[in-house]
This record gives sequence, C-alpha cells and structure tokens, in this order.
Amino acid sequence: MFKHEKPLLRDVKVERPNPQYAVLMQEQLGGANGELKAALQYLSQSFRVKDPEIHDLFLDIAAEELSHMEMVAQTINLLNGHEVDYTKTPGGEIETHVLTGLAPGLINASGHPWTADYVNVTGDIAADLLSDIAAEQRAKVVYEYLYRQINDKYVKETIDFLLNREEAHNALFREALNKVQDRASNKDFGVTKDSRLYFDLSTPGRYFDNPEPTPPSFKNPREDSRKTTRS
Repeated sequence: MFKHEKPLLRDVKVERPNPQYAVLMQEQLGGANGELKAALQYLSQSFRVKDPEIHDLFLDIAAEELSHMEMVAQTINLLNGHEVDYTKTPGGEIETHVLTGLAPGLINASGHPWTADYVNVTGDIAADLLSDIAAEQRAKVVYEYLYRQINDKYVKETIDFLLNREEAHNALFREALNKVQDRASNKDFGVTKDSRLYFDLSTPGRYFDNPEPTPPSFKNPREDSRKTTRS
C-alpha cells in the first residue's frame, strides 16, 4: 500500500520560466536514468526479495523515487510557463507544446516515450543490487550535467537536493550488497581459480600490480576515514 502525502518532499520553484531547459529536465522524468525508471525498477525487484530488510529498502527507495518524480514534474511545469509555443524549444523535444498542453509527459529530452526496457530485474539479489548501484550513479551523472547548464538558483537547489538523495540511495545499496557477498550469484560463482585470473593482453607492459583480480569493496572510504580520525 502506498500513501500520498500532498506536500512535496521538498518545495520547488524557479526564478523564471525557461521552456528550453524544461526539455532537458524531461530526461529525469521519462529518460533511461530518470526517476520513473528508478522507482519501478526497485519496486519490481522487491517482489522476489525474501530478506525483509532488503525488501523494505527496495520499497522505501522506490517510494522516495516517486516523490522525486513529482518534484521533477513540478519543476518542468514551472519552467514551461503558460504559453504553448514550440519555437521556445528549437531543439529536441516539442511534444509538450503540440500534444500534452505543457503537461510533463513520460518522455525523455528527445521526445522518446518511457519504456519498461529501462528496468532491470533478474531475481538475483546480488545482480539487482549491482544494477541499482549503477542506476544511482548514472542518475547522479545526469543531474550533474543538468546542474552545469542552468543559472536559475532555485532549479540548482532542487537538483542539488536530488543529487544528494541519489548519493544516499547509492550508499544504502552498497551497504546492502556488502551484506549479501555470500549469497545468490555471489555464492554460486567466483569460487575457482579461473575467477581470479587476469590476462595481460595489452602492449606495452602490465598496468596492474596484482595480476589476480580481487572483489571490489563498496564500503564508503569516508566512513573509514572518519573512524580513523575519531580514534
């Protein structure tokens, strides 16, 4: 069950309408790395999760991503203003001016409709968590690109908030992955010497000190640094 709270997770506003930038924001509404993709990916993945803690984590973050989607849509609304005029968006997506009456549609910045092909679900907890970590990282990159291309201080504040929330989700998924290192596909594979071989097929020379690959650590190095400082 989901409950709708009328206030936005964080209030959004703009200094002035900017229909051309509204087109760019569409990417985080209906794009491959946008908020709708994230919400439905984590929701879909939760259906097979038996671990109650990780199950709740997926649902909690999915619900928050829907609230992010609401914030992005409202930002697009404010940026679009009230004048239907396709000439204000000379490049990319113009569907909002000819099809939806400025309502934010489930399309990306080029006007392509959102598709379930964006959603990655395998039923394997390790694979799904790795996919989610990558999804959050890609979302951060898109928000960083958006942040660089706008001078509106209020829009930048919204993007900065969303960027930091994606970082929080990324950290939570990495923490969850650390808890399942001996489960699912992590348990079934990576147990023979073949999983630790590195073939040096580049010329010239070797660029890795250790020829045997080791599993990456997703622990937050900043946490280790703070612990060292405290001690």
